[in-house]
Amino acid sequence: MLAPDLAALYGVEPRALIQAVMRNRTRFPTDFMFQLSSEESDRLKSQSVISKSEGRGGRRTLLYAFTEQGVAMLSSVLRSERAIHVNIAIMRLFVQMRRLALTHTDLARRLDALESRYDASFKVEIASSLTETDKFRIWTNEQTRA
Repeated sequence: MLAPDLAALYGVEPRALIQAVMRNRTRFPTDFMFQLSSEESDRLKSQSVISKSEGRGGRRTLLYAFTEQGVAMLSSVLRSERAIHVNIAIMRLFVQMRRLALTHTDLARRLDALESRYDASFKVEIASSLTETDKFRIWTNEQTRA
């Protein structure tokens, strides 16, 4: 999750969130929090309504992103009642996302199995309906490709 989005959820200014994190930098290793590269920031700007850095307004520094563990660690840095409740809600959301991803993985695996069974039976049906001349043409065509 991006720092500005988390700050909005916690009800603090983005700079205040980052300042609190920087004061406790040892709690946020790179697998908990990292700064987006300029290329990643540019892609993000093109995909959403983030103002340009040139001219008035806009972001002058690269965004920080927090992993699930980083979000969990924020509750120890932002010590408010709201931070506790927001963290609990975010952790529950991460659990739901993991469950959903596992469900999709399982469904994809089942679909692949069905497709392979269908493909195998379809090939048998096609092969049985071909004439010897058709089979020879297919075989010749495969030999020229190889």
